[in-house]
Amino acid sequence: MKIFVLLPRIPWTLEKGDKLRAFNQIKQLAQDNEVVLCALNAESKVNKEEAFRALQPYCVSISFIDIKKTSVLFNTFAAFFKGIPLQCGYFYNRKAHKKIQNLIKKHKPDMLFGQLLRVAQYIRHEKTPKTIDYQDVFSMGMKRRYDIAPFYLKPFFNMEYKRLKRYERVIFDEFDVKTIISIPDREFIDHPDKKDILIVPNGVDHEYYSPMQRDKKYDIVFTGNMAYAPNVNAVEYLANEIMPLVWKEIPGAKLYVAGASPDPRVKKVASDKIIISGWIDDMREAYAQSKIFIAPMRIGTGLQNKLLEAMSMQLPCITTPLANESLQAEKDEEILVGNSAEELSRHIVTLLTDKEKADALAQKGYDFVHRVYDWREATKIMEKAMRTIHNA
Repeated sequence: MKIFVLLPRIPWTLEKGDKLRAFNQIKQLAQDNEVVLCALNAESKVNKEEAFRALQPYCVSISFIDIKKTSVLFNTFAAFFKGIPLQCGYFYNRKAHKKIQNLIKKHKPDMLFGQLLRVAQYIRHEKTPKTIDYQDVFSMGMKRRYDIAPFYLKPFFNMEYKRLKRYERVIFDEFDVKTIISIPDREFIDHPDKKDILIVPNGVDHEYYSPMQRDKKYDIVFTGNMAYAPNVNAVEYLANEIMPLVWKEIPGAKLYVAGASPDPRVKKVASDKIIISGWIDDMREAYAQSKIFIAPMRIGTGLQNKLLEAMSMQLPCITTPLANESLQAEKDEEILVGNSAEELSRHIVTLLTDKEKADALAQKGYDFVHRVYDWREATKIMEKAMRTIHNA
């Protein structure tokens, strides 16, 4: 098949979950198909030449369409009056739409593949067979942000939640193949036929994220894009509620927060016991230099790639029920799960003081991700459905 892949962002570098998923799915689809890539770009700091070199081995054609900041502001404002989600308006541009239509006419693909609701406006009315990757349920992520938002932001989050929920339902009927990252996420889609949405989990590059021997400079590590609201919330939770309880038992415990673009609220918690890295070239070093990994997620949706990477590098891992709902690791065997600062801090203390338990948990977590999470097998689920539609 010739597959036209439309993305809301250039999938390079791989510091964000949607970029990581897109890059690896393109890589796998390219093994038996022709991939025509079109990626929107509303970011000024992207190195397009470097991205092109990284993606060229897997694509027969690559187009990056820049969207100016003035256009982003105007179309986000316009979306407010049109009743569509603001984040769909953010990524929509009429000139970009025309370019995308021309590319589709030029390449005559067998299948259109859009990643996230953010690009649905561009292809929802095309007659070519279409696939949409919901990936996460944006409406539920917005609902969770509403629940913890200050009162003056609640009206905004509530409006966007309702718009997203409606939009997720509407576009369901406009696409031939629908995919999502996990069963819990699928259950949040407000459509009577939601069980038709295919579960396509993420994978891990197990050769890349493999155990490395390094001196342990840090006791606990948390990784991710540190401008992303759920990660910012997790860092504040760690710094203000969890770590003070840990320090009562282990006064010298050090937390390493590793990830790009730290929000001012993340930078604010830095101290001699909480190290904020900012961008690092090789995230494996952050994992390898730490004793245990924690992902204390309270908001957000979808599968946490950071947990998959940490487990693949054989770190004992701790998380919350919210994150483990998608991960589906066996509690107390493959991962430790805590529902409060007290429970999470106890898990940290246990793993830092009981090496035998920490090693056993790390090994079982490692076995789990190798058994369950593989990019090739996951992408095959989607590719098979695409072929069925194409051959019908």
